[in-house]
Amino acid sequence: MMRMRRTHTLRLLAATLFGLVGATMAQAQASEDLAPYKMLRSLQFVQDSVVGGDHAAAEMQKFMLASLDRRLRTAGSDVFEDPRNVDAALIYAMSGGNPATLEFLVGKDVEGYFDNRVADALRKYLGGKAALVAKPLAEMMPEYRDSRIGPYLALVSASAALPGDPKAALGFYDFARLAAPGTNVEEAALRRSLAIAAGSGMVEAGLGYANRYARRFLHSPYASQFADLFVMLAVDNYGEVADADIEGILASMDNDRKRETYLRIARKAAIVGKSELARMASARAEEIPLAPGLKSIGEVDLYSGLANLASPEVGRIVNDLVGISDEKLSQRDQALRAAAKFVGDEVLRKPDPNSLAQVDAATTPGEGPATADSQTAHAGQPKVDEKSVAQAEDANAGIDEFVSKGRSKLAQIDSLLQEGK
Repeated sequence: MMRMRRTHTLRLLAATLFGLVGATMAQAQASEDLAPYKMLRSLQFVQDSVVGGDHAAAEMQKFMLASLDRRLRTAGSDVFEDPRNVDAALIYAMSGGNPATLEFLVGKDVEGYFDNRVADALRKYLGGKAALVAKPLAEMMPEYRDSRIGPYLALVSASAALPGDPKAALGFYDFARLAAPGTNVEEAALRRSLAIAAGSGMVEAGLGYANRYARRFLHSPYASQFADLFVMLAVDNYGEVADADIEGILASMDNDRKRETYLRIARKAAIVGKSELARMASARAEEIPLAPGLKSIGEVDLYSGLANLASPEVGRIVNDLVGISDEKLSQRDQALRAAAKFVGDEVLRKPDPNSLAQVDAATTPGEGPATADSQTAHAGQPKVDEKSVAQAEDANAGIDEFVSKGRSKLAQIDSLLQEGK
């Protein structure tokens, strides 16, 4: 209820701002133009609303970016006598604005209102030359950390530092989110920090970032990226990541989001062979109440079956997989089921009788009484020589290798399906 009220309030405020800014722009030639820093405040409000869950504000964001771009390009040089307008131009460039506008403003700045060090670093960064400015940005951060551009400059510094020094990048992201709590800056910093932690096996830090993101920005349009990163962290580090850790982070989600995340975990875990995790995640997804009119979810049965594909009940599992209706599976999962069925069928296929040596249990002619007594004592038990034992062991190893290759094939197929999305 509180979230609904907040969203309703944000929409009203955004609509009001839209009307005010639109009216201001329409009357630009008849009255004094709105200061860029004031327009920036409206843009920041809208962007924070978007990551807070008001997706309707996305169109407003496009309008605000375009309006601020026009205002900056038409502003006289005297406008930038106010440092707040200089900062507005820099923040605009770091907030999804047109990089060419910053180039335009710096090119005509004969009075020196812009710090050339910052402007040059941003121009190179936005031009795809981040590696060239990682050091200069890091050196400027102490000077600008308490300024209006500080949190934004920290985000840029982190992105530039990431390829060469992930720990330094995390430091910049930590500063950015602490300096701008509840904003789109914090959302971006948390999400990117989780990406670093998940990719580097920093489990404890990653769980912390994931927990904060889930509590603060679950309704952001970028939440799907967060879910992918959390799934990677949980599956790749399962064991160090406990079931309780997963359940705690997902606890703040509504049923649909929680089920979707559990299913993502189950899918990835089943493909890479982490059967225990796949079974747990499938079971948790199945326990979540379904929406009215929805009887079952095909993915639960599919991923649970994949998790148990190498079990002694492989025959029953293959039959269950075949019985899942196509209507309950996406095209990707239908292809994954077909691959799983192929693997299961190959496991069930009877081996070639010529692959194992047949042992003749009959007595050898000419054996004496001692040998005959031995045969009587072991009546009905075939003699097994070392060669047959070795062949049997090779056969078992072959089955294990086949199952392993089967899982590898599932992973390869899934990777191709992901590329084709």
